Amino acid sequence: MTDTKTLLRNAGLEWQEGALETTAIVAKAKLKDTAEQLQREDWMLLDLVGVDYLEFTVKQPARFAVIYNLYHIAQNARVFLKVFLEDGETLPSLFTVWRAANYLEREVYDLLGVVFDEHPDLRKVLTPEDLEGHPLRKDFPLGESPTLFGEGRFLDPSTFRAGVTGKSRGLSGYKGGERAGSSHAPALPTLEVFTANVEKVKA
Repeated sequence: MTDTKTLLRNAGLEWQEGALETTAIVAKAKLKDTAEQLQREDWMLLDLVGVDYLEFTVKQPARFAVIYNLYHIAQNARVFLKVFLEDGETLPSLFTVWRAANYLEREVYDLLGVVFDEHPDLRKVLTPEDLEGHPLRKDFPLGESPTLFGEGRFLDPSTFRAGVTGKSRGLSGYKGGERAGSSHAPALPTLEVFTANVEKVKA
C-alpha cells in the first residue's frame, strides 16, 4: 500500500501539520472522488463527526467542519478527512462509497443540520421529531432547568457553566485551568466483603 502522506499528496491534498493523526483538508468538490480513491486502497470509514466552530478561539476557514475517520486494517493506519463548509452549504453523501455512512451522516444532520445530498434516507436518528433546531450547534438554546439534589442543594446550569468555562467563578468556584482532583482514592473492599458479596449473588 502507498504511504499515507504520499497517497494524500497524489490526490492533491494537504494535511494539517502538528495534528496527532494525519488529517487532510479536502475541498467539497473533491470529497467523493477522494473517498472513492481511498476506498479502492482498502480504507474503511469508522466514524464521521461534525464540528461547529462558532465560538472557537482560533479562526477557521468556515463555521462548520465534517471530519471523516478512516482506517486501514492491514497497515494499522488512520487518516482524518476534514471538510469545511458554511451554514446552509451541503455535502455529497458517501453512502455509495461506504455503507457505514448511512447512520453517521444522519446523526450529523440531526445534531448539526448538515445536509448530505443524495443520501437515501436523510432523517433524524437521535432527537424527537418535534424538536426544532440542531442541539450541537453553538447557538442552540439550551433551555435548562435547575437541578435539585436530595440534601437540598440545587444547581443553576447557566451559573455553573460560567464557572466551569472560566468566565466567572460561578457556583463551582472554578475559574479555568486544570482541576487538582483528590489524592484520596476510595478504599478497595476487603477480601471478607468481596467474599460476602459473591455469596449473596450465588444465593
